[in-house]
Amino acid sequence: MTKILHVRKVADYSGWLGYADRHPLISVIDYSEVSPIRHSLNNYSVYGIFLRDDDLVDLTYGCGKYDYRKGTLICVAPGQIGGKEDNGERVDIKGWAVLFHPDLLHGSALQRDIRKYSFFDYRINEALHMTGEEHDILVSLMRQMKNELENGRDDFQDNILTGYLELILRFCSRFYQRQFMTRKLANTDVLKRFDALLHDYYENGRQMEQGMPSVQYCADKLCMSTNYFGDLIKKMTGDTARDYIRNYVVQQSKNLLAEGRSVSQTAYDLGFDYPQHFSRMFKHVTGMTPKEYCGRLK
Repeated sequence: MTKILHVRKVADYSGWLGYADRHPLISVIDYSEVSPIRHSLNNYSVYGIFLRDDDLVDLTYGCGKYDYRKGTLICVAPGQIGGKEDNGERVDIKGWAVLFHPDLLHGSALQRDIRKYSFFDYRINEALHMTGEEHDILVSLMRQMKNELENGRDDFQDNILTGYLELILRFCSRFYQRQFMTRKLANTDVLKRFDALLHDYYENGRQMEQGMPSVQYCADKLCMSTNYFGDLIKKMTGDTARDYIRNYVVQQSKNLLAEGRSVSQTAYDLGFDYPQHFSRMFKHVTGMTPKEYCGRLK
């Protein structure tokens, strides 16, 4: 039976490591102070930001595995599972961990905005690989948070800590944007595979049973999380992944209409249950109805 550590509160994880927390809702851990540690496969009910400087530590995350390299950062959200099952081995690890309970955010702007940080739902192979400068920025912020916790609690501390968290997440967004750009060649290949996937989908008639392909379907086929895939396509094209799919479908419909097919037949051939649904999407994308488009062709 798989051994799972249920991290329902931050103390569940820090207690496993033998670390004494200074706050019930947030823990900032310098792994050098607690190593060597035993592995743990964790079921999270809290948020976690893990900056790891290990070489070749094999961990699982969700259904995948990942070999950490120095300067790697992943973020986890409540409901996710990650880590490595305890096998009795004790290992020396380097880096930092910040875990915080959702209750810490109550009444703050971050409580409302945390959903916009889509990297909390990225897969492990979509981790952030930082430059040396980026690494130092995040370590500096985590060290400042740790120092703040050691000062003792007062009326200002929770707001200060939430401010640090928001700053860290904003830097992560910036660093991910940099990573998208520096991996532009690889991302261009993803875009080509995305186009090929859409082509094959309609070429093989899958739309007749499944309708228009969803963003999740495409992300799964391209072995990406939905959030990472959506962010990448947005960065590469300026369109959301959903709009990219819609634009592709509309272009296919234009080809069919130009061949002389009726609006109803075109809608059916593209997997729409009702022609009005197709017409609504067509007008949303092009600014005109399919009938108006056909009129212009004539």
